Amino acid sequence: MLSTGKMFSNVQGAAEVLRGGGLVAFPTETVYGLGADAENPAAVARIFAVKGRPADHPLIVHIATPDQIVHWAREIPTMAWHLARRYWPGPLTLILRRASCVPDIVTGGQDTVGLRVPDHPLALALLKAFGGGIAAPSANRFGRVSPTTAAHVREELGDAMDLILDGGPCHVGIESTILDLSGHQPRLLRPGAITLAEIEAVLKQPIAQPGNEAPRVPGMLRSHYAPKTPVCLVPPAYLEAEVRWHLGQGQRVAVLSRIALLLPDACLWKGMPDYPAGWARELYARLHALDVQCFDCILIEAPPIGVDWQAVRDRLERAASAHHVSSPRSSRGISAPFGEVGDHSVN
Repeated sequence: MLSTGKMFSNVQGAAEVLRGGGLVAFPTETVYGLGADAENPAAVARIFAVKGRPADHPLIVHIATPDQIVHWAREIPTMAWHLARRYWPGPLTLILRRASCVPDIVTGGQDTVGLRVPDHPLALALLKAFGGGIAAPSANRFGRVSPTTAAHVREELGDAMDLILDGGPCHVGIESTILDLSGHQPRLLRPGAITLAEIEAVLKQPIAQPGNEAPRVPGMLRSHYAPKTPVCLVPPAYLEAEVRWHLGQGQRVAVLSRIALLLPDACLWKGMPDYPAGWARELYARLHALDVQCFDCILIEAPPIGVDWQAVRDRLERAASAHHVSSPRSSRGISAPFGEVGDHSVN
């Protein structure tokens, strides 16, 4: 972990970079973001160019305090203030009707904007020093694994940004929960560390799943969060047989699982935590590390069913959708029961 003095030494310089229309990579509790002045369309356009991000894919605006909502949004519902008081700073993004100051490029041309206050001391210091909102997606090429360390950012983007603030590893490890409050009923658009049940407990009402008319938000493409190495989700009961089948095809295989396996030396096994927050914190770092080791595939134990695992399942299913991986189950017409590898209700 970096010392406090070293961690904060470049904050003022980073704020000046943002004021000058530059790009700054910075840590949040979830993942590292690639930030620009949210009210500078030319600066925001650089984010899209660096990431190779589609122009209709909106960005989240990071703000320093909940009271800044009024600058960025209009027709703010009471429930937004309840959630902001409970979960900000924290990994919750609220989708609200945008104010006139929000450039079209930030929202993908929609009438909504995503806002959140990050829970990381360096991100908050940067926001305070800058004095405005920072539009920031994850600091990686579009569709790839999000970075949870400054080293991941450098490996992925090189010198494409003007400055990187190194705040050490992200302690949540996956992207924020996204809740749409722009309509008549709150809707969960992306699961994250703050669960559906926790939000429903605060609002004292059920949360709807998104329909076709829901706003576009980050991270909801069928294939996303994917390493270059193909990923395959495998139900626990099939995992050992699946590993041996791939090894029998002459493949180099890596395995991430909660259960310990007795496997040949040709297979690399990495144990994962037995609880959702630990899995989320380690997932992207594990995928980054394995992606540079020239494996033919990464087999990942499918996590349990349940709302607590919803965010992890969502990221794994999208990562696995980037490539087709042959398996003994598919070749024999065997499939896991629906839901055993995670339901698709939020896709």
